[in-house]
Amino acid sequence: MSENTERLSFQDDKGASRSTWIAAALVVAITGWMGSGYIWPSAEDAEVGAKAAQVDPVAVGVTTSSVQTVTLRFQAEGQALPDRETSIRTETSGDVAEVLVQKGEDVQDGAVIARLSATRAEADLARAREELARAQREFDNATELRERGVATVDRVAQARATLAAAEAAVTNAEEAIESLDITAPFAGRIETLTLDRGEFVQAGAAVGRIVDNRPLTVAIQVPQRALGRIETGQTATVDFITGARREGRVGFVGTSANTETRTFLAEIDVANEDGAIPAGISAEVLIPTGTAKAHFVQPSTVSLDPDGRLGVKTVTKDNTVTFQPIEIVRAEIDGIWVTGLPDTARIITIGQGFVTDGETVAPSPVPAKADTPPQGAGQ
Repeated sequence: MSENTERLSFQDDKGASRSTWIAAALVVAITGWMGSGYIWPSAEDAEVGAKAAQVDPVAVGVTTSSVQTVTLRFQAEGQALPDRETSIRTETSGDVAEVLVQKGEDVQDGAVIARLSATRAEADLARAREELARAQREFDNATELRERGVATVDRVAQARATLAAAEAAVTNAEEAIESLDITAPFAGRIETLTLDRGEFVQAGAAVGRIVDNRPLTVAIQVPQRALGRIETGQTATVDFITGARREGRVGFVGTSANTETRTFLAEIDVANEDGAIPAGISAEVLIPTGTAKAHFVQPSTVSLDPDGRLGVKTVTKDNTVTFQPIEIVRAEIDGIWVTGLPDTARIITIGQGFVTDGETVAPSPVPAKADTPPQGAGQ
């Protein structure tokens, strides 16, 4: 049976092998066609790519600024204080006999404001004089007896002490008579007065208050950094809240800082001969402290660089953006004065937020605003 068994053999179909190679060739052809655009771009694609690579410079508006001489000023809020202010007190006790002035009235130095009744004081003076006369007789008798050898030294000494006490009593009584007049300690305005006729007042009682606001003293607080710029004798302009403006002079600069605010007290003396400016009102003080070369710029042009420095962006001759650090030396309502820029600078006033340092831009001139001070306006 094994002799009749035949071996089976298989042969590949040549048609099936050919189709596999054809499919592979088609895949290679399609892939090459799709990638040909990256290797050999067409003329149209090359032109589009070139235009994309060429970005037009950002258009910005620039204003040419020139350096000017500006007066530096220290500005602070203060309060007007009177030159002198004190309570009016009685020197002796008694009943009020008459009141000669009224509250709000201006008085001269030494003017009589009120008088106390002299009845009790005159009686005390008469009694003191009688005691003085009696003490004088006792002393004279003791002295005479001592000379005659009858009285002792102790008796004479006692009589002398009694006489001295009587003399002191008379002096006190006479001064009490003089103290019946309540007078103004200095020229000023009677701010308060609590005396009424017939009222009894004790010695040393406060019966009113007098204020002298000629001149005025305006007190301000100076920060530590500005202390070196303020000196005694400097002129100052004082604008009071009432609308009045007066010229003054620095009369005092403190040398000890307030422990809470770390500021120093400074006082401005302001003439007020007519007394028109009342004490206690608010005031704004401007003190010129020197000059500087500065540019007047708008606050909207100021920005910060990555390091946090304050500055403005300018354009160089080759239209490149440059960030210029600045320092503010004076502030106005419509702008600020800054240092740190060259004498002439092209400051970017429009579009500064869309450009960076070192970038090339297309600048266009922009006229300066009408509120920008002309040359010399800062002096």
